Amino acid sequence: MSHSPEPKNPVEKETSSQAVSETDASASNNEMKKESPANPPPLEFPEGGFAGWATVLGAFLVQFCGFGYSASFGVYQAYYTTVYITNETASTISWIGGVNASMSIFIGLISGRLFDKGYFYHMVWGGAVLDIVCLWLLCLAKPDSFYQNFLAQGLGCGIAQGMMYLPCIAVVSHYFRQRRALAMTIVASGSSMGSIIQPIMLNNLLNTNGFKTAAVANAALLTGILVIACALMRTRLPPPPTLMPFKTAIIKFSKDGAYVMGCLGLIIFSIGYYYPLFYIQLDAEKHGLSSHINFYVLVILNVFSFLGRLSPGFLANKVGVPNLITMGMFGCSVVMIGMIGAKSVGSFIVIAILYGYCAGTFISLANPLLAGFATDQMEVGARMGIGFTLSGIGALVGGSIEGALLTTEYVWWKPAVFSGVFALAGVAIMVVMLIMIYERKKAKAKAAAAANASEKA
Repeated sequence: MSHSPEPKNPVEKETSSQAVSETDASASNNEMKKESPANPPPLEFPEGGFAGWATVLGAFLVQFCGFGYSASFGVYQAYYTTVYITNETASTISWIGGVNASMSIFIGLISGRLFDKGYFYHMVWGGAVLDIVCLWLLCLAKPDSFYQNFLAQGLGCGIAQGMMYLPCIAVVSHYFRQRRALAMTIVASGSSMGSIIQPIMLNNLLNTNGFKTAAVANAALLTGILVIACALMRTRLPPPPTLMPFKTAIIKFSKDGAYVMGCLGLIIFSIGYYYPLFYIQLDAEKHGLSSHINFYVLVILNVFSFLGRLSPGFLANKVGVPNLITMGMFGCSVVMIGMIGAKSVGSFIVIAILYGYCAGTFISLANPLLAGFATDQMEVGARMGIGFTLSGIGALVGGSIEGALLTTEYVWWKPAVFSGVFALAGVAIMVVMLIMIYERKKAKAKAAAAANASEKA
């Protein structure tokens, strides 16, 4: 499928001259063609409209099926460890969730670039088909057959989700600029909604009807949602006439100190980020909490993650995306270390609430943070793709290291300290990023003041 043609609605035209005569408009277009790709004419954004909000809804549903599925892996981790794949350690089993999450991010480097080239529909429909196939293949996985679950759930679903994830986030920028942070936080909240509904369904079906029934029900649910999601989303802008070569992009972005610090902070923080998501249900179960509690502790976490993903959209313009995401990351770090003392029902519920809200703030603002470093529209996909690919390193190794530290004796303080320390290190790097952003704004303000003074003189 090809990208959609240029819209005819005057609100959506790329040219900034909308009330001029045909002769002037033609001259304006000729001038714009002569402009360098590095300095494109300013775009106008509808900041909504039916197509815009339908695209937001479609992207929301993709997140429901993508990271909503990844964030539900804690249910599978507990079930595989205790019932279905008992011949493998918790560390080995966590590779399924780790590879799933990291592939969803790693593939962003490719899907972001293809999005910039105009292959949006190819990526989302191709990813949806692959995801559906892998979800149904998972239904055929046998007990104690780790490789079957790993290939279908970890590798296959992860690649499919990665094909869809970044294009569905980036396409929102076709419709929104001033309200982009709000639109992206709404989209990001889809993964929280998915990680609320799916664990409830899985926990009830796994423990009453078994693995196959639960997997079939989950595959059927996500199949229907993915088809609806792909049908709702539409591109608005044509791809840039020329794209910045990847090598040139890397060189340019590497000279942006604040962007480099932001990417590095995301890498280090992500090593610890997935520990509560993967292990909190198993932690509650091994501490003797009743099934009514341990089945829903992950759901409680994701309910508050949903709230945490929505609320920053209303504060981002006032407080600033970099400030908000750093505060959310710091909150996550403190709660991770606090998991050392989790033993009672009350302590697990408090941890689920606090971590869920802070994690929701972090995950909803990562996209606007990376997109905010772009100096023009054609950089958005590349900036986000590179940033998320690097953060996928943490997602890949974090869960397995924490599982190895846990050991078969379930020594819970070791992975809690490990994840908390790495998360705090990520926060420290983000503080450096904040300082660099502040100094950059200060320098720009001085330059603007000097320019105004010279004009008056």
